[in-house]
Amino acid sequence: MSKLRNYFLILLIIFITGCSSIPQNTSNSCSIFNERYLWYKHTKKTEKKWGTPIYIQLAIIKMESDFDWLAKPPRQKLFKIIPFKRPSSSFGYSQAVKGTWEQYKNETGNKLATRTRFKDSVDFIGWYTDKTESLLKISKKDAFRQYLAYHEGWGGYKNYKNNQKVIGLAKKVEKQSNKYKSQLQKCQKRLNKNKYIIF
Repeated sequence: MSKLRNYFLILLIIFITGCSSIPQNTSNSCSIFNERYLWYKHTKKTEKKWGTPIYIQLAIIKMESDFDWLAKPPRQKLFKIIPFKRPSSSFGYSQAVKGTWEQYKNETGNKLATRTRFKDSVDFIGWYTDKTESLLKISKKDAFRQYLAYHEGWGGYKNYKNNQKVIGLAKKVEKQSNKYKSQLQKCQKRLNKNKYIIF
């Protein structure tokens, strides 16, 4: 009985590790979805639900966490050597902060959502970009301005011109989203045909 339990635990660990590991090539959307077909289904569902293109969902996650489910901002250092607190509560694929994540859960009714689950993370991005379009009149296809609002918050967006670093990050997101879009055009037809594949 204990051998069976150990065997089950090993399988469970392998399964969890396989589901949560970072894709080998996070710069290529086709490569990402070849490894993680379920991720394609989740991003497609988010696109249908919120209207946020798949390539923009991926570009935001690429910039925020590079698809690391346990990503956190690095700790600040006291006197340049002693590890101190983290600058924010950002966590997971989307790097959502606690307060905004709670707002998302309350507004969508997705009470069991977790920042380490890819499905919930892309749904969060869909919700956030949808609110950005509603509040700031920024198209969900505008990767540059959507990311500025994502990074700075809806209230801080109006001051983005004073922050050259954030503008630089937003330009990278725009460039990456265009790459993802171009790549998807080469493999999306095939991905859509795999609709009956579970994993």
